Order: sequence, then structure tokens, then C-alpha cells
Amino acid sequence: MRCFVGIDLGSTTTKAVLLGEEREVLGRGITNSRSNYKVACDIALSEAMIDARFGRIAAELPESGVAGTPAARLVAELERRFREQQYRHLLGHFAERIGAHARTYGGAPDLVDAVEEILAKMEAETPELYSAHAQRRSDFFRDLAGGRFLALAEEAARRRAVGFDRLAGLFDRSILEVENLPAPDDLFPRLIGDALAAMAAPSEQLSGTVAQAAKIPLEVTCSVGTGYGRATLPFPKEQIRSEILCHGLGANHLFSGTRTVLDIGGQDTKAIQVDENGIVTSFQMNDRCAAGCGRYLGYIADEMNLGIHQLGPMALKAERTVRINSTCTVFAGAELRERLSLGEKREDILAGLHRAIILRALSLLARSGGVFDQFTFTGGVAKNPAAIEALRELIATNYGELTTNISPDSIYTGALGAALFAHRDASRGALRGAAA
Repeated sequence: MRCFVGIDLGSTTTKAVLLGEEREVLGRGITNSRSNYKVACDIALSEAMIDARFGRIAAELPESGVAGTPAARLVAELERRFREQQYRHLLGHFAERIGAHARTYGGAPDLVDAVEEILAKMEAETPELYSAHAQRRSDFFRDLAGGRFLALAEEAARRRAVGFDRLAGLFDRSILEVENLPAPDDLFPRLIGDALAAMAAPSEQLSGTVAQAAKIPLEVTCSVGTGYGRATLPFPKEQIRSEILCHGLGANHLFSGTRTVLDIGGQDTKAIQVDENGIVTSFQMNDRCAAGCGRYLGYIADEMNLGIHQLGPMALKAERTVRINSTCTVFAGAELRERLSLGEKREDILAGLHRAIILRALSLLARSGGVFDQFTFTGGVAKNPAAIEALRELIATNYGELTTNISPDSIYTGALGAALFAHRDASRGALRGAAA
């Protein structure tokens, strides 16, 4: 099967989108960005191919006689079991590396014993982490493993003659090595087999469908890269497009009536005007810092000891909106602590922070030409319910009632646009045979 790939290397996450011959989305993949850009691209693409195979399983299972809710439940359980096996696979690499470093650096018995005790607990906790009703704060291995390792390290440091800093240092060194491991070509067949084995008596229909999906060749015909780190992508320059062009084209593909696009990502905010074909006619970007972007929200979450996914829901509980004077990341912590010391509620402060972020974005939209119907909101912040509410309110106040589009897959908009460029380039014969 011929595929066309778009890679969006952002400051916090790297996304990949896999398109088919008819420009249909076959799969999407995401990973946390890292120091080795080639590995980040490969893993995001590997995740998109895994997603494509699960999509194929879901599409073909009804043909084997399992359809509707039972089919959906089977696929959901299979994917959950697969992610558990994927976590175990990476945990094995992590255990190997941190164990070696513990023995090499100092080699103190208490240090080695503490590491082995922590790893044993992490392994024992894995089934619960991937139980049907588990609420994980993240799906990235660094976040999942880091949260548990450091929490268990604090306990171990209190009971043993081992400093927490030494354990944290071992984690930082080892997780970096694991993150930069290349994605093995045979990973899906191996892990999907383990996932099936972990299920309670999987049906012959499911096993047969999985076997067929694993055999389908996914041939990358052409790839295009974009994003904040596009200059570092391991692609020839003719396979690179600006993120402005990709977000404009991707948003127009998702919602054909799009004329104005606002993208709030991890490191920047983009206000884009496009025509009926998704061609950019005007744009503005924040040009100085990451104020009001995903990195800023991440900093606020850390200051409040919350997961970034908790900020929006908490802000929606506000009884009033606190006026925030600055969205500068450098001063955010100081202002936050000052507001809390004055007795302001966390949810009221967060409501004010979200409003300040959107007001900053609206100034970019005004400079790009304004807001026109239809308006499309993209980027990771487009999944934040408080940001969405503030945006809808301020758009209505300043521009009237417009159609506002938000896709549940908005974080992939840039990668989608890049994949569409790849499809277009291949159709024109410009880059036939180029692979990621």
C-alpha cells in the first residue's frame, strides 16, 4: 500500500500523519520531541503505522462476523494490551540501562538494591497502569516511567542510605538513552502477538484479522517535514515546508470552509488567513518568546503541581476571572505565587490565565487581518476546554457569531498539511520514491 507521510517536529511533540492514495488519513502518531531528531521522526512514523494497522483491524473485523459494540470493545482491549506490552518493552530497556549505570557509578550495594527494588515495583504496577479503568496522566513513556520512578525513589531514599539526587541522576541519564533508541522494524508483529496472548481467549476472528493487518505492507512513497524544528529534520530541503503553509493547508482539508486559522502550539502562536484552496494569504506569529503557548501552560502546571490536562477543567470551575497582568513565562511563577498569597483561588487564577492567553492570540489575529468565517482553532492548546471557552466568548464579542471549527485531532494539523504536500508532490512526480 502506497503511503504519503507528513512529519511535524514541534518543540514538545513530534507528530506524523500517514495518508493513502485518496488522501484519506490511514494513521496518526505522536511522540515527545527529543535530542535525536531522526529518532523522534522515526518513532512518530512508527506510531502512525501502528495506528494505521489498528484502523485496518477495526475496519476488517466486521467482515469476519464481529461488528458493532462487541467489535469496538475487542479493538479497544487489544490496543490497551498492545500499549501495555509496548510499555513493558521500553521498561525492559530502561531497567537494563539504569541497572548498568547503578553498578558502574559507585556500585554501592544500597544504590543497586534501591534501583532493583524500584524496578520490581514498577513492573508489578504495570497491569494496574493499563487496566480498563486506569486514568494515565500521559501516554509517553518518559512521563509514565518518570512519575513512578521518582515517586518510588523518594520512598527508597527515606528508607535507605541512598540520596534521592543520585537516583534522580541515574533516571535522567538512563531515560535519555531509552528515548533515543531507534524503533525496531519488527516491533508491531512481536508486540501484537504478546497483546493477543494477554487477552482472555481471543476469538479466531480477531486473531485472523490481526494476522492479516500485520502483513499489509505500508510503503512510504513520499514524505514532507515541517514544524518548529524543521531545519533539523533529516530530510532534503525540497522535502521541507514552512509550518504556516502546512497548518493552512491542513486546516482547510479538515474544514473546507476555513478562512482564518489560529494555531497555539508548544512554542509559538500562529494567526493565518487562507483562501478557498487553503493557500496562505496573510499570517502573523509571536516573535519574541513562548508567552501564552503550551510551554507556558506546562510551566503553570508544574508550579501548581498539576498535570497540564487538569488546567482547563479546573479553570472552568472558576467563580470569577482574576485579571492577569503578564503571560511572560519568566514572571509567571512570581505572579502566580503572589495571587495565591492574596487568597485568590487556583481555579479563578487559571481562568484569568486562559483569558490572558486568548487575548494575546486575538492581537495576532487582528494583525493578520482579523477573523473570518469559518474560523478553525488548531494545536495542542485546542484540546484545553477553558481556552476553547475563552476563545469562543472573545470571538463572539469582537467579531460576532462565526462558525468555529475544532477537530479532536487538531494537534496533527501541521503534519496533515505536510502529508498533503507529500501527496501533491508525488502526484506531480517531484519527489517520487522519497522516504522518511
